[in-house]
Amino acid sequence: MNSFYASVEMAYDPSLKGRPLAIAGNAKERKGIVVTCSYEARARGVKPPMPLWEAKRLCPELIVKPPNFDRYRSSSREMFQVLREYTDLVEPVSIDEGYMDLTDTPYRNRAYETAKEIQERLQEELLLPSSIGIAPNKFLAKMASDMKKPLGITILRKREVPRILWPMDISEMYGVGRKTAEKLKTLDIGKIGDLAAADEYALKRLLGINGPRLKRRANGIDTGEVNPDRIYEFKSVGNSSTLPYDSTDEKELCGLIDKLSVSVSDRLKRKEVMAAKVFIMIRFADWTNITRSKTLLNPTDSREDIAKEAKALFRQHWHGSPVRLLGVTGTDLVNRKEAVKQLDLFSFHEDAKDEPIQKVMAELNEKYGTDLIKKGIRIVKKESKTSGTSFNKDFFQDERQDQ
Repeated sequence: MNSFYASVEMAYDPSLKGRPLAIAGNAKERKGIVVTCSYEARARGVKPPMPLWEAKRLCPELIVKPPNFDRYRSSSREMFQVLREYTDLVEPVSIDEGYMDLTDTPYRNRAYETAKEIQERLQEELLLPSSIGIAPNKFLAKMASDMKKPLGITILRKREVPRILWPMDISEMYGVGRKTAEKLKTLDIGKIGDLAAADEYALKRLLGINGPRLKRRANGIDTGEVNPDRIYEFKSVGNSSTLPYDSTDEKELCGLIDKLSVSVSDRLKRKEVMAAKVFIMIRFADWTNITRSKTLLNPTDSREDIAKEAKALFRQHWHGSPVRLLGVTGTDLVNRKEAVKQLDLFSFHEDAKDEPIQKVMAELNEKYGTDLIKKGIRIVKKESKTSGTSFNKDFFQDERQDQ
């Protein structure tokens, strides 16, 4: 979908069409980062994730709307429903993007005409513009879908890879982020064609198993199937917040982490997934960032667990400098039904006992508002002389960090 959030807002309010529009946070509280923007705004130099003050400087007449995620999710469901009218093999990748496999359908031999029909239906029925890539595999289809925006349809055949893909900068290749591109340049790989011809052993030594995979894709080879049951609509669930002023107040900062953890927990539960890793981001007053993460013993969607691990990471890596922004993210997501918790006898007993309580708490908070009811802390005085508690052991245990 093209500029999805902005396009949805235009569909709901036609007076916004043709005008420079940005979806951003609360500018009054300095939470003004552009999430997405219309093509009219992009023509004036506005682009995500630009600070709102800079976007307004480039485009003084910019219209700013706060995100409305319920509205976007509703439009996303309608969009995917249209796609599923053509094939059951529809794999969502995110709220506004997915793959379709038409191989074993009546549309196989009229792929372009079908793509045009889908694009026109999305435009007429939902008022939403889209770009579509047609190719023999998922990687090439993704690359093709990015070549013409807005409202483009691109066919990319495997035999065209040397002519079309190989001259492109390596940073334009799907699956190659900024850090990976920097690493590849140490091997003098600056174009996709360089990657296609690179030594596979050197790539594996540099990037692990991802190196040979990227080389195959650079040569137009991708064996991944369109899987409608695959849980990767989202690779992570996170939330961040910019403070209205730079803060060194530990209590205030930990309170913000608590709020962010509640949001992450609620979204994990809504999506019926659990996080196996907790990730934090700290942005300081001088705009430098640090990110740290910890792999958990067991996947979780608990706000208490997420907050505890996030605050432990924060306290370990924050050294008192003024903080501008904090972010908490759950990553390495697993389907809640498939998550197998490694429980000992005691934790199994406690978890089984807590399950009905947690269910009731979630239902009440959903009905009457977040944080209406919180889980309390029970303090038990032990007769044992054994030093340290399970909390202390958890808090001070060695942490595996992803630098």
